[in-house]
Amino acid sequence: MSFVMDAPLNPDDVSLLWAAPERADEIAALHGHLFDPPWDAESVAQLIEHPAAAAFVAQTRDTKALAGFLIAQIAADEAEILSIGVAPEWQRRGIARHMVEGLVRAARRAEVKRLFLEVAVTNSAANRLYRGLGFEPVGRRLGYYQRPGADPVDAVVLALAL
Repeated sequence: MSFVMDAPLNPDDVSLLWAAPERADEIAALHGHLFDPPWDAESVAQLIEHPAAAAFVAQTRDTKALAGFLIAQIAADEAEILSIGVAPEWQRRGIARHMVEGLVRAARRAEVKRLFLEVAVTNSAANRLYRGLGFEPVGRRLGYYQRPGADPVDAVVLALAL
């Protein structure tokens, strides 16, 4: 998955909406297309329905298709992005940035002081995006990403002061 923009996002192309549990099947399908191991629809629905959830979908305005998703949780004055993904045909257009900025606005309203996430050290495009948004490295999780048939990959933990 790549987060670097080829063509800038036209705000008329995509709407950022709160994710409803009814979208869990779509979100799980996209998650499964992008990540291994995938999350199933039941797990996605449980995350979205959790009282601490802050979850968004990026939806195309013309077809109402899922262009991306972001699932986060807010606890006290901290929040964490649990997963973010963009459909391949919408990658490199600013969807991920749009969703993270939406979460930042919601988190500030909830008086969150810091937003965390982890990202594979090998995902240079995502690391550039997050660093460009002001996230700073605060830790490292050795061998965090276990991938079938491949060596484990470390995760860098990033935080954004809000």
